[in-house]
Amino acid sequence: MRPTKPDSEEEAKQAPQGSLGLTMWRLTALLASPEMAKWRFRMVLALVLTVIAKLFSVGAPILFGDGINLIVDATGGGGASQGEQAGSTLWPTVLTTFSLAFIAYAVARFLSVGAPQLRDAMFAPVSQDAQRLTAVRAFAHVQRLSIGYHQSKRTGALQRIIERGARAVDFLMRFLIFNIAPTLFELTLAAIVLSANYGWEFAVIAVVTIVIYMTLTWTMTEWRVVIRRQMNEADNEASARAVDGLINFETVKAFAAEERESDAYNDAMTRYAQAAARSQSSLALLNGLQAFVMNAGLLAMALTAGWKAYNGILGAGDVAAVTMVLMNIYQPLNILGWAYREIKQGAVDMERVYETLALKPDVADAPDARPLTLAGGAVRFEDVTFTHDGRSRSLGGVSMDIPAGSFVGICGPSGAGKSTILRLLFRFYDPEAGRVSIDGQDLRTIAQTSLRDALGLVPQDVVLFNDTLRANVVYGKPDASEAEIADVLERAHLSAFVRGLPDGLETLVGERGLKLSGGEKQRVGVARAILKDPAVLILDEATSALDSQTEQEVQDALGDAAEGRTTIAVAHRLSTIASADRIFVLDAGKVAETGTHDELLALGGLYADMWRRQSEAVSAVGASLDAAKVSVAE
Repeated sequence: MRPTKPDSEEEAKQAPQGSLGLTMWRLTALLASPEMAKWRFRMVLALVLTVIAKLFSVGAPILFGDGINLIVDATGGGGASQGEQAGSTLWPTVLTTFSLAFIAYAVARFLSVGAPQLRDAMFAPVSQDAQRLTAVRAFAHVQRLSIGYHQSKRTGALQRIIERGARAVDFLMRFLIFNIAPTLFELTLAAIVLSANYGWEFAVIAVVTIVIYMTLTWTMTEWRVVIRRQMNEADNEASARAVDGLINFETVKAFAAEERESDAYNDAMTRYAQAAARSQSSLALLNGLQAFVMNAGLLAMALTAGWKAYNGILGAGDVAAVTMVLMNIYQPLNILGWAYREIKQGAVDMERVYETLALKPDVADAPDARPLTLAGGAVRFEDVTFTHDGRSRSLGGVSMDIPAGSFVGICGPSGAGKSTILRLLFRFYDPEAGRVSIDGQDLRTIAQTSLRDALGLVPQDVVLFNDTLRANVVYGKPDASEAEIADVLERAHLSAFVRGLPDGLETLVGERGLKLSGGEKQRVGVARAILKDPAVLILDEATSALDSQTEQEVQDALGDAAEGRTTIAVAHRLSTIASADRIFVLDAGKVAETGTHDELLALGGLYADMWRRQSEAVSAVGASLDAAKVSVAE
């Protein structure tokens, strides 16, 4: 089956719309997942505290207004002297009553603010665990995606998608669940209280003001999402370029391209700065319009309450109460513009992660896939056809029979299909036609994990993790004993090198193993493969980038590694496979010739021509060195 082409970089840059309804459903599903079951009590308590806070938030202004009304009623509107005239025995009772009203207001006000703080403290572990779960799910899923996906993605940009998506979970929980939704609940409760206590006009003013405010915010934020998208694109580009430049710093320096890389980074940052400036300007406009709507609502509320108080319908305390109720609703809405924008962006970031989680591997295990059963490690390619994207044909009808325990070489010109053979064997791809099998078992019926457990690879460029030498050696078998490690170090000709290091196996190898020489990295790769003890060892031009002396050392290590197992060596230097039991010569995606070294030379075809040219090249280099020695001697 031909691999599906992954979405392009342009497609990747098109941010999704970020549906808030879908985001709420995903957050609810995340919190309801089995992994989050341990936090159920905290979740329920957080919701209870949120409701309590909003009840007290609406009730506090009413208590404050009642206290003022008691004072006004007791004094007859004329102050303390009139209250004394009403009766000195009555005044202590009145004083106690409005004092209690103010104390109740203070307590309610404290609880309306303190309950959310307690809620946030209790919910923090829940939020952090939800972030962790989202990030780990995304990382694990990306690791399982096919090689074609990773070849089309920039590491820096992919890492930012996972990072932003995880952060969005925390933000959305705190603001969407515990800020915006409770504010709508508070608005409904306030409208009921205002209508019941002071008149329907106040409920209408409150609701209309909030609706206008939210509509304005929603409309302008939707317009500003486009600008935010441009900012994210530039940010992704800048991050990706920075990662590329830092990882490949040796290449940058070798080509004196520091200024070119800096200019490219500057271009991305310039686009980001321009988009950020437009974003800040539009934010200032949004904030100004929000302030106008907010204060217009307060003015309407105050004028209506004042008119009713003038006509004796409401008391002075009621005017304060209705104004404070609306101000309490406005308080969380003060950040609605920012919060909605960030919520919208968080929904976009979260949707990006879920889009990634929804991707299916091009190569997936069959529902009834079973573990590989080894019986020696015989490999067979039967009339295999495969086409890479962008090529007319990579392999066309390739058949190879590799007996268990044999040493087989594969060679051919560049683009002949050598690397494709190995990728099909690892089942990074599935063939369009034909069959690849190990010990008679079609790889498409085998669980990929068990297949790759049976394969060991020493590539041309051994990439090491930025960790200790020990961690890189045992990567294929993390539970290896010290005796096993010592044995593979000896067989990989690494023992003397490790003994010479001050920190031994605890030595850090640097990013991609840059602290080690090419030969040292190759021997670490050999040690890693030997320790894994694979049934089939694959050498992908494992010595082609080494000098002659280092090549011989690595070849000795590879010879030890190959003993007793099926070995497939893809080679550019034909001398490395001259002793192979059988050699397959590929050309234009087909097996052009096959036989032993002597048989192929006698055939006088492509292999013989490649051997002759390499021999002449080696002779020419040797002659040049001899001439140089003579010149120096003279």
